Amino acid sequence: MRFEKRSAMPVTARELYAWHARDGAFARLVPPWDTVQVIAQEGDFATRRVELALRVGPLSLRWVAQHRDHIEGEQFVDEQVHGPLRRWVHTHRFIEDGQGSILEDSIEVEGPLGLPVPRAMLERTFRHRHERTLNDLRRHKAFAHLPRRHVAITGASGLVGTALSAFLTTGGHEVLPLVRKGSGTRWSPLEGPVLPDGLDGVDAVVHLAGENIGQGRWTAERKKRFRESRVTATRRLAEGLARLPEPPSVLVVASAVGFYGDRGDEELTEDSPRGDGFVADLCADWEAAAQPAVEAGIRVVYLRIGVVMDTGGGALAQMLPVFRLGLGGRLGSGSQHVSWVSLDDVVGLVHHALMTDLHGVVNATAPQSVTAAEQARILGTVMRRPAVLPVSAGAVSMVFGEMGRELVLASARVRPARALESGFTFLHPDLESGLRSALGLWAPSES
Repeated sequence: MRFEKRSAMPVTARELYAWHARDGAFARLVPPWDTVQVIAQEGDFATRRVELALRVGPLSLRWVAQHRDHIEGEQFVDEQVHGPLRRWVHTHRFIEDGQGSILEDSIEVEGPLGLPVPRAMLERTFRHRHERTLNDLRRHKAFAHLPRRHVAITGASGLVGTALSAFLTTGGHEVLPLVRKGSGTRWSPLEGPVLPDGLDGVDAVVHLAGENIGQGRWTAERKKRFRESRVTATRRLAEGLARLPEPPSVLVVASAVGFYGDRGDEELTEDSPRGDGFVADLCADWEAAAQPAVEAGIRVVYLRIGVVMDTGGGALAQMLPVFRLGLGGRLGSGSQHVSWVSLDDVVGLVHHALMTDLHGVVNATAPQSVTAAEQARILGTVMRRPAVLPVSAGAVSMVFGEMGRELVLASARVRPARALESGFTFLHPDLESGLRSALGLWAPSES
């Protein structure tokens, strides 16, 4: 079987090739609904050999691919040398086309035992790949006149950090990932040196580290860890950056829309006062902890991030199994506002903050919030599942306690006023478009 997809891109063929040749490209191209892990890779790009682990239901399958037939700026081929398919030969071509270029993916494929591979599966995968490539290139092109940045990222192994690292790397920026474990520069925000080696002279720092507050009930001990991992860690980082001989020009600090508390139907912007509750207090102290960086002349951006809708983690990942079984529905009364944002738009907003003169508070939420009832209805529509089994506020409170009351039942109708005023363009301004992109479930009219 042969499959081919071609799309116009807004950059030259050599720039399109360069995007694919950089280390973050594979991570940007893997669809969010696929579970793929890079086990090992060796060799330069022209002869690279990559070993992957693919999760298919309960199975973990090994896939080894080899690059060949490389022509710099024009094409390369990756071929399966070991894996679940009988044949996979994927030719990537980058074709000059006036002011832009054409991306052409041509695949020769045979399934296990020579069975056909569903064309719809390939259409779904390569639609995502081409749309992601186009959107990333557009965002990088908007700032092509500015120097590339050297960016350190704390929490680089998390959901947002992983996507941001890959996005910046493919755009030609240099990324220094700071992680407690795994691949990257080891750094614990609460232990050891205040700053890791290699941070002096970086252009920017993006601070995403912090213990997940959205899982399980909150105990006194967990709430203490939440504060330490955000407030204490941010203060240590800000003080350390302020003392550097060459401090970064910008620090982007992740905060949350929990700052606004439970506010009913009130429209909230960056100028709205803080709300009440543990999360509101935590966010206020979290942001205040970056003050030493402000006093040192570092431009500080506080991103108050909404509910990130992505299959890789967070609220959507927790909702999907229930909705797949047809057991989904609204949580609580359904009237509470949910301020959400797609993963690609969070990444885009961080990039926008790094490359512009934004400073102060910026709401990282989609322009169109939804109620909990609308969220359940839209997710059910996208997944073609009923969404008619509500969970009462009492049940949420009983199971999750304070966490459920503050994160699930609280209402925050947040508008990203400063992002819009600064010219930022959201890829997914409405929830349906965000969910269809994250799940690869486009409407029939869009296919």
